[in-house]
Amino acid sequence: MKVTYKGMPHALPPKMQQKVDARFAKIAKLLDGRGEREAHVIVTQERRMCCAEITAQFYDHQLVVSGTDADLFTALSSAIEKLDAQAVKLRAKWRATHRRKELVPPPEASAEAPPAKPARQGGGESSGKRVFRVNGMGRRKPMTLDEALLEMDKNRDYLVYRDADRDEQREGLSVLVRRRDGHFDLIES
Repeated sequence: MKVTYKGMPHALPPKMQQKVDARFAKIAKLLDGRGEREAHVIVTQERRMCCAEITAQFYDHQLVVSGTDADLFTALSSAIEKLDAQAVKLRAKWRATHRRKELVPPPEASAEAPPAKPARQGGGESSGKRVFRVNGMGRRKPMTLDEALLEMDKNRDYLVYRDADRDEQREGLSVLVRRRDGHFDLIES
């Protein structure tokens, strides 16, 4: 990461400069997605307080953070921490909006996941399993074990539900699993 400094009253000692450079290198890995590896550091000093302001470009957004302290190194460190937090938050937001649509099924999908398809197809590449997120739990009412047995039809292998008998204690979920011999296993968490 190319870092330009302006207004530095004095150079940092070599060990502190190495620490600052290492922290900028860590942020550079996060910002590297689009080749935007440039940060501008402006240091101002009023009376006994040092103020470090860092500006960096990330996904067409300008990240601006500042840190203030009596010590220049501490002011730089707090500004770098804030920059890291902003970059992580913005990257998570970007990932959430630009995620591939076919990996997440629509919310009205049933509790059963569709069969897994290979992630990659072609000669020589290994095929991987895909994970499908199913949000079928929602805000359903608690049910008893008998109701769960009635709701489990022939083509379901499992059912996750909140047990009405244990709902007052708010202990967790119950899973009813169909065994190969036709009987059921009940797993309580």
